[in-house]
Amino acid sequence: MGEKITLSVIKADIGGFVGHSSVHPQLLETAERCLAENKQLIDYKVVNIGDDIDLIMTHKYGVDNPEIHRMAWDVFLECTKVAKELKLYGAGQDLLSDAFSGNIKGMGPGVAEMEFEERKSEPIVIFAADKTEPGAWNLPLYKMFADPFNTIGLVIDPKMHKGFRFEVYDLIKNEKVEFSLPEELYDLLVFIGAPGRYCIKSVRSKTTDEIAAVSSTQRMNLMAGRYVGKDDPVCIVRCQSGLPAVGEVLEPFANPHLVAGWMRGSHVGPLMPVGKNDLAPTRFDGPARVRAMGFQLSKGRLVGPTDLFDDVAFDKARQTANEIANYLRSLGPFEPHRLPLEDMEYTSMPQVMKKLKNRFIKIDQDDEAMEAKIGAK
Repeated sequence: MGEKITLSVIKADIGGFVGHSSVHPQLLETAERCLAENKQLIDYKVVNIGDDIDLIMTHKYGVDNPEIHRMAWDVFLECTKVAKELKLYGAGQDLLSDAFSGNIKGMGPGVAEMEFEERKSEPIVIFAADKTEPGAWNLPLYKMFADPFNTIGLVIDPKMHKGFRFEVYDLIKNEKVEFSLPEELYDLLVFIGAPGRYCIKSVRSKTTDEIAAVSSTQRMNLMAGRYVGKDDPVCIVRCQSGLPAVGEVLEPFANPHLVAGWMRGSHVGPLMPVGKNDLAPTRFDGPARVRAMGFQLSKGRLVGPTDLFDDVAFDKARQTANEIANYLRSLGPFEPHRLPLEDMEYTSMPQVMKKLKNRFIKIDQDDEAMEAKIGAK
């Protein structure tokens, strides 16, 4: 048995430049300086997607390590100080507490971590999204690890033919359930087709029991009790050698699927795959963006990244996303462009309902009054 490596991706929105569109360079420089001073890390990268800062770190301390999480928390606090000095919009909005409690989960920032023993070659894709929610990974992860029309390795690779186990979180009841695929594929789809509530947390190989993918599943609204921004999730996917090839991991994004998010997190639109030159969602805080960063791990060192969506092969996906966005935007405040009412709990809807509460009457109430009036005559 070799030594295990932990790969941690921890993200936070602690101030937008300008509005919710991007990250000010001083914040990225601050995060870089803070991580460079930390001696616990093997390697690190600081990247952004839209107005989110993503800390990509390797170490040997395992997942949920209090020291690593505290270190990330302190980085975000330092960045928040800069954001407030620059009067950036929503400075510190993802930090829902003033005091660190031993684990960054449940405190605002999104977390995706996995621990594994490096293989002879360890290619990894890290996805980071902005202006959407954790359920945005449901369809891509399903296609990567369960759809043979996307991933031919499920059919012809003996190491993949047994399938994968999917761990799914119920974000409302705070429960989880595991599905074994392909035999429970239809059962899985019953749940993950409702991405606002059920999210794929992790995927494991049934052949080797190795971790294959993990996502962040934090729901900002459920933690804060009010609208404080979308969750902007991250996802780690290991590739090759009994796992989907890099091309199979990227393929689901060639046909943009619809996700919740956009302006005030209250709308539906396409998820657009972009390269590093197109990371800022400016049109109606959209389209929601996803970037794919490819790394080779070598003794914990992050060799890369390559900008995997910076490819003409994804130009059609971007064109399609813009066409879908044009159509949905034309619907304005009407569904399906706007989220359904049950998903609007943390917008102005509760206040409007409260104000109009006494003006609602039963539909048959007027009919009963008229009948009583006629009877009196």
